[in-house]
Amino acid sequence: MNLPLSNGAEEYLSWLAVEKGRSRNTLTAYRRDIATWEQWAEVSGIEPTRATAEDVERHLSELRSAGRNPASLARATTALRGLFRFLVSEGVIVADPTSDVRSPRLPRRLPKALDEKLVIGLLDSVSGDSPTDLRDRALLELLYGTGARISEVVGLSLIDLQGDDGLLRVFGKGAKERLVPLGGPARFALDRWLGPSGRPRMVPNRWARRSDAEAVFINTRGGRLSRQGGWAIVTHHAERVGLGDVISPHVLRHSCASHMLAHGADIRVVQEVLGHVSIATTQLYTKLSQDHLRASYLRAHPRATASQLK
Repeated sequence: MNLPLSNGAEEYLSWLAVEKGRSRNTLTAYRRDIATWEQWAEVSGIEPTRATAEDVERHLSELRSAGRNPASLARATTALRGLFRFLVSEGVIVADPTSDVRSPRLPRRLPKALDEKLVIGLLDSVSGDSPTDLRDRALLELLYGTGARISEVVGLSLIDLQGDDGLLRVFGKGAKERLVPLGGPARFALDRWLGPSGRPRMVPNRWARRSDAEAVFINTRGGRLSRQGGWAIVTHHAERVGLGDVISPHVLRHSCASHMLAHGADIRVVQEVLGHVSIATTQLYTKLSQDHLRASYLRAHPRATASQLK
C-alpha cells in the first residue's frame, strides 16, 4: 500500500519512475523516507516546503538517535535532497534546504566475488538450444566475461559488435565509450545467440521502435531487453542452481575483476575493462585478490602454518 504524500512528493516520485527509470524497490524506499519526513514535519509544526537546513538536520539526527544505520540514513538524505532539488527546478520553492546537508560517510565495502567454480557452474547450467536459452547464456557470458554493467550489456546495439578485432564497444556512465576484449566462450555464446536458432527466431513481424531492431538482446515480445529484464534473467538462473541469494549482475562484474587480478592481470587493465574513472575503485579488488592468494597459500603449502613448527 502506498504511503500518502504531498502533491510535490508524488510528482517527484513519478518523475523518477518515468524520466529516470528508477526501480520499484528504489521508489518504495524513497516513498517511505519522504513519508517519514513529512509526518515528522507535521508533528513538529513545520511546513515541508518552508523547511530549513536546521529542520532537515534535526530530522536526520532524530533518525540516527532512533537507531537508523548509516546506509539507511544516507538513502534518506539522498531522497530528501532529490525531492528538494526537484521542487526548486519546478519553481515550488526558491532555495534548497539540503544543499549544505552532508550524507553520513559509509565504509567502503569490499565487492562481493563468487568462487570461480560456482560462476562456471552457473554459466554451464544454461545449456538448452531454445532462443531464450541461447540469449540467456550469451547474456551471462558477457556479464562475467567482460565485467560490464547490466545496463551496458542490455544497451548494446548490433553495430557495437562489428569488427573482427575481438573487441566489444561499450557505453558506460556518462555515455563514455570504451573497448572491452571479448573472450572465446563469450564470443561463442554471442555467435550462437545471433545465429539462425537464436535472435532471428524472436524477431517480431514488425518492430515497435527502431532501437529495438538495433538491440543485441531482445525480449520475447521483440523489444529491447530492459535492465530489469536482464536482472530477472540472472536471478532466474541463479535460483535454479541454488545461488539465488548471492548472484546478481553486480556480483558477476565483481567476480570478473577479482578473478582477473587473482590470475595476474595488471590493475590498470582491470580499471580500463571495467570502466572505472578512478584507480581507487579498482584497488578495492586487490584486497580480494590478496585474500585469495593468502588462503590458497595456507591451504597448499606444507610449511604455511604454525602447526608445522617444531
